[in-house]
Amino acid sequence: MTLSEQVESAGTEEAYDEVEQVNDLNRAVGKQLRLLRERAGLTQKELGDRLGYGPDLISALERGVRTPQREFLEAADELLDAGGLLKALIEDVERAKAKARVRHPAWFKDYARLERSAVEINDYSCHDIPGLFQTQRRIRALYEMRRPLLDEETIEQRVASRLARQEILTRWPPTMISAVIDESVLRRPLGGSDVHREQLERLIHLATLRNVELQVMPTDRTEHAGMGGAFILLTPRGKRQIGYTEAQDSAQLTTDPEEVRILAARYGSIRAQALTMQESLDLIKSMLGER
Repeated sequence: MTLSEQVESAGTEEAYDEVEQVNDLNRAVGKQLRLLRERAGLTQKELGDRLGYGPDLISALERGVRTPQREFLEAADELLDAGGLLKALIEDVERAKAKARVRHPAWFKDYARLERSAVEINDYSCHDIPGLFQTQRRIRALYEMRRPLLDEETIEQRVASRLARQEILTRWPPTMISAVIDESVLRRPLGGSDVHREQLERLIHLATLRNVELQVMPTDRTEHAGMGGAFILLTPRGKRQIGYTEAQDSAQLTTDPEEVRILAARYGSIRAQALTMQESLDLIKSMLGER
């Protein structure tokens, strides 16, 4: 193994371990919350009603898939007569959150590290073309239209970073990549007609690679398992599959087996509902012909 490979491997292990540590903390807090709630004889709905939260949030907190806020822990400690047990966890929770915020950007760096060592990536996109598939001009256009505005140096750095990630498309051994993209995304000419044409041509080329499986979710479907939003399933080398979601410059990596299982089942349904790979390729070609 080369020095750069050793550094990359160490970075990936570190990122995975950090994610696991945060998730372990969330799960520990969740177990304490559940025990205190059950001791008080309350259902998740009853606890949520008294604290002003929905039962889905209480369930997510008890399963450790959401990070509790200071206000919640303080209120729950009082209501459940925890004697300061939940309040004592606030410092640890906030320290973990602060540690996450200092990474570049906090909502993406861990994912980028794990992506480099991935043996398989499954991507459902309903908002934009997957970053691994974007052309340089599209990437630049996306960053130039950001609000608030980004300075030119930041744009250059982020364009270069995204392009560098695309190395996994052609390296050997290849990363197996499947993607389902909503048809509406393919019809949105971000960056202008020339940039959009180039992007469609890029997708047609990528669809010919042996390690890439590309499908389109047509707009005429009456059932759509992906209405909950975009997500990625990623399998790092030698690790269990993890889930990744992001929105509005914030993101979540989850290693919780049940949460990942749900995302994997959802992705299977999305692929079944989408056009076949050949039908998808034909549709993209037809879009190109319309321009």
